[in-house]
Amino acid sequence: MPRALVTGGNRGIGYAMAEGLRARGVEVVIGVRDAQAGAAAAAGIACDWVHLDLEAPETFAPAIADAGEIDILINNAGILIEDSMIAHPEGLRRSMQVMFHAPFELILLCLPHMARAGGGRIINVSSGWGAFDEGLEGPGGYGVAKAALNAMSHALPRDLPAGVSINAMCPGWVHTRMGGQAAPRTPEEGADTAIWLALDAPAHLTGKFFRDRQEKAW
Repeated sequence: MPRALVTGGNRGIGYAMAEGLRARGVEVVIGVRDAQAGAAAAAGIACDWVHLDLEAPETFAPAIADAGEIDILINNAGILIEDSMIAHPEGLRRSMQVMFHAPFELILLCLPHMARAGGGRIINVSSGWGAFDEGLEGPGGYGVAKAALNAMSHALPRDLPAGVSINAMCPGWVHTRMGGQAAPRTPEEGADTAIWLALDAPAHLTGKFFRDRQEKAW
């Protein structure tokens, strides 16, 4: 069975993704900032965990080394900073680090194994708030970072090894700590498309953006 790494897998949508993959027999590793939370979540899912802080690049290579050979990378972890990008530019810098630069670096670290294996799947958890088609409505640096993640997901297929796919997906408005209590969707509903892209979607699908298993405009 394939081995998957889910960043931010100790709660919310990431936890639902990890749990859903594990239920399908996938070997799962969750990447977490907090060791205590990671150990507890991993015990609940019956999976492994590694220390991975997306704002601390020095943790990336050790985490991938500890995680083992990754066939499925789900870049799920994110932050929502709603401050003005002009008044508080650090919010944009942090958003770009967590939701663009870190995912790219993790992709680079996972690609050697995927290339040797002749295949792999990369899923970037994005948002309609980062879609130009929906008005790029994400607040602060969030929408800008997700738009950059979308652009990478669309452009990177031309440089990936044969057999490796990359797609972005929008989980919708999900009832999590970030999404808030008013959100209408469960974490399991939000996780469904990522699990589908990881295991069931046609292998030739790459460079696209999905919501509810349907392709959507960038």
